[in-house]
Amino acid sequence: MINLRQIEAFRAVMLTGGITAAADLMNVTQPAVTRLIHDLQARLGLRLFERRGARVVPTGEAHSLYREVERSFVGIDRILRAAVELRERRAGTLRIASLPALASSYLPGFIGRFLATRPGLDVALLGLPSSAVLDWVVTGQCDFGLAELPVEHAAVTVEPIAPVPAMAMVPARHRLARRRRLRPEDFANEPFISLGHSTLLRFRIDEAFSKAGVSRHMRIETPLSMIACAFAAAGVGLSIIDPFTATHSGRDAVAIPFVPRVNVEFGVLYPAHRGLSALAREMIGLLHREVGALSFS
Repeated sequence: MINLRQIEAFRAVMLTGGITAAADLMNVTQPAVTRLIHDLQARLGLRLFERRGARVVPTGEAHSLYREVERSFVGIDRILRAAVELRERRAGTLRIASLPALASSYLPGFIGRFLATRPGLDVALLGLPSSAVLDWVVTGQCDFGLAELPVEHAAVTVEPIAPVPAMAMVPARHRLARRRRLRPEDFANEPFISLGHSTLLRFRIDEAFSKAGVSRHMRIETPLSMIACAFAAAGVGLSIIDPFTATHSGRDAVAIPFVPRVNVEFGVLYPAHRGLSALAREMIGLLHREVGALSFS
């Protein structure tokens, strides 16, 4: 059997043209290279080099063998480069499942910034309802997910992200569009675009209006904040949605802080039985820091 060290010595001699230079390249002694070449020739039953004075000259067999060795070393070099990139968190693949409110607004920019310094990294981003995000995490179809909280499942670890405030969405030409803050009483008898009953945010918004004793004209209901935002931009009515979608609404609708504060809570989900990759952990850590530093006032 031949070993990799013998092949390395052969390759070093072919690259440098001499035993001494090969020893320097490999950071070993000249006798060590000579012994490795001698053992390789004996194992292969081939004469690879001829002595011509102080020089060694490759034989025809050596040149043929070298072509095959280079093909193999290209593959090894690729493996080593991939390992270095993984270790330095510059390459790999991440599959992320996220609730649409994030997937359609904040995450593309955030992921774009993350990819800017990691040209070897590939990302798959899927926009799914929070219940589907949980299913994808449990079944191992993604590295991690982002979902509305609370989420409780024995097979999932949950890391809450810092809560953010819901924002009012007002058509740009509406009489309230220039206000710095909006309160429940500002929505009295206004056509309202409500989120669906399946979200915790809907419950918290309804609770805020109930406590204030304010009635709204519940004109439209939709499960997605991006649709509510589009309706507001079309001048159909007012809405209250997550701040990520609100601040990406464009010029036809205005995002205005809502008082009292209504929290939007979401978190990172990943399988409890399987640890996160270093790359996923780094992205999640950056997400925690960025969201924690955001201001929607």
